[in-house]
Amino acid sequence: FQGIFVLGLPYALLHSGYSGLFLIILSAALCCYTGKILIACLYEENEDGQLIRVRDTYEDIANACCKKLSRKLGGIVVNVTQVMELIMTCTLYLVVSGNLLSHSFPYVPVTEKIWSVIAFVTVLPCVFIKTLKNVSKLSQLCSLVHFIIILVVMTYCLAQIHQWSWAKFRLFTEFEDFLVSVGVIIFSYTSQIFLPTLEGNMKNPEEFRCMLNWTHFFACVLKTTFALTTFLTWGDETKEVITDNLPSFLQTLVNLWLLTKALLSYPLPFFAATEIVYACISRGPHSNYRSPLFALGVRGSFLLLTLLMAMFIPHFALLMGLTGSVTGAAMTFLLPSLFHLKLKWKKLSFLEKCADISVFILGFLCSLAGIVCSIKGLLEVFG
Repeated sequence: FQGIFVLGLPYALLHSGYSGLFLIILSAALCCYTGKILIACLYEENEDGQLIRVRDTYEDIANACCKKLSRKLGGIVVNVTQVMELIMTCTLYLVVSGNLLSHSFPYVPVTEKIWSVIAFVTVLPCVFIKTLKNVSKLSQLCSLVHFIIILVVMTYCLAQIHQWSWAKFRLFTEFEDFLVSVGVIIFSYTSQIFLPTLEGNMKNPEEFRCMLNWTHFFACVLKTTFALTTFLTWGDETKEVITDNLPSFLQTLVNLWLLTKALLSYPLPFFAATEIVYACISRGPHSNYRSPLFALGVRGSFLLLTLLMAMFIPHFALLMGLTGSVTGAAMTFLLPSLFHLKLKWKKLSFLEKCADISVFILGFLCSLAGIVCSIKGLLEVFG
């Protein structure tokens, strides 16, 4: 939850004011809720009233919901959506890495694309990652690096406390600016793609709901504290990535830490995407689909794909925003609430049904607004 998106939260507050603080709290509650109902869809009651895990993945849930239309249609839609979002995320990490290296070493006569290739070389060992346990160790290091970055930035901000002023907060903002803030804040909490796998790999799955409550609570507290502290320090001068506001001697140091974080973040979405594709292909009748060499080929192909996208897709940020508006909102709000209503309708109370419908409508509006803003930005760029 404490990903690179967190660095954009102060900028989101600049454009949303007091409503942004409310959105950070509301988004935590909504994303925690959709995570719980998604996992609830993995379970069914047996004859004794005990909950049994009858499904393993997001794909299984989708197939169960769409089985009257087609046995595999739901799974195909979910898998395509998941892989799109995960691959775009991996590509973004390479683009961000190239940008950070370029700004950290401006005196080196190398373009951002070449820096992205250099960053790509460091993630090549990802082809040998076979289990989520290996990924979790890298993610743990990623979390440690992130807290170092947050600590450095907040220490500097607290040293400037004499400059803070609540007058910097806006009560009203432009609607389009507000929509940008909504996207940044909501998508900083998204994790639904990983939850079925995470819950299935937990030593004590019965503790999942408690874990989800505490992680969202602490994420909310940290995001709110960080965004508020940094915004009060720089006010109207707050930049899109808050580390750009730091003095030069700190900025280079933090950029290198951010680079480390981006590279350590790469394995998780990469592993998830390749596992989805490999699982789909290996169901075929040919035994060579299940060979370790074939799995290595799938991972290698995806690595190369992320590099090519980072190198050749023009206006990547806008395309990422468009993809995120479609896939992010779908995987976080639309599909969990829709699947929960479909599979649990008879067992849901009136309030639970209202909650699911409200989340679905909110997700649809967020997705629609994000698509409109992204397409408008693309049209402006292409004249």
